[in-house]
Amino acid sequence: MPTQPIYTQNKEKKPLVSFIVTYYNEPTYMLKECVNSILALSLNESERQIIVVDDGSEVSPVNDLLELSPNIIYVRQPNQGPSQARNTGIELASGSFIQFVDGDDCLLTSAYEQCLDIVRYKDTDMVLFQSTDKTISKPITDAEGPMSGTEYMTHHNLRGSVCTFLFSKEILHDLRFPKGTFHEDEEFVPQIMLRAENLYTTNNKAYYYRKRKNSTMHKTDKRWHIRRLADAEQVIYRLKERVDYLPVKERIAMDRRIAQLTMDHIYNVITLTHDETHLNHVLQRLSRRGLFPLPDKDYTTKYKYFRKMTSTAFGRKMLMMALRVKKA
Repeated sequence: MPTQPIYTQNKEKKPLVSFIVTYYNEPTYMLKECVNSILALSLNESERQIIVVDDGSEVSPVNDLLELSPNIIYVRQPNQGPSQARNTGIELASGSFIQFVDGDDCLLTSAYEQCLDIVRYKDTDMVLFQSTDKTISKPITDAEGPMSGTEYMTHHNLRGSVCTFLFSKEILHDLRFPKGTFHEDEEFVPQIMLRAENLYTTNNKAYYYRKRKNSTMHKTDKRWHIRRLADAEQVIYRLKERVDYLPVKERIAMDRRIAQLTMDHIYNVITLTHDETHLNHVLQRLSRRGLFPLPDKDYTTKYKYFRKMTSTAFGRKMLMMALRVKKA
């Protein structure tokens, strides 16, 4: 399969935003809705760059994209997973800012315009916003900032999806998505967050996340769950290995993120396997890495409760019973 862009854009003016759309075998109408949501924004041809990375779909959507705009950059590559598809998009991006969009999702025009206004009128290198499973979102003008990404991470839990923030390409440097792994966002997001010096956050629900039963995130096969859990565990370990090389303030921020991811991982092991033996093996591995028991911190009420429950065998047994009942 060719890996070079089929369509190119006018390079005379640097675009404000490069939209990197990753696509793999989703229904074509969803991809068209996605691209149309970008075309509907108040950005002219010179201010936007749309890059569609087709990660080896069975049928190329190129003809459908031609109907929408002749200025879309379309790249078709052998199937390598979402991480490499995004990395391909990064290499082609020439905009001052980057926005990732999954091919079956959309940007919600009015709410996203508020995010663009922050980029246009404030000195910022990152804008965080909200996602929603609703197709309509009322725009709001609130925005908090500026603050550093380190400061934000120290006091807030992060949303794991890279699609819920708009960031300056300049802060990327050599950072890329890890290849061949799931939960790639969880490894990428905290690292780029620490690089942001002027971050704004808004409650605008600007990203429409489409829930699909047959999507990668919603597979129910047990072997699939085990693989995803294993990848999630490795992400935690890799982030942990980086902590000792960070300055003190960044280390504190990353420690919080790692604790949050570890809590989420233990919760997912319980809910997806309902296997006490498997859970104990996971906890033993986490313990050897200094990740369990969870750090005694007052991050959130949920965190404090979960830490207390998982710190004893009796608490874990009660938690497993409660979550089994909840699922039923």
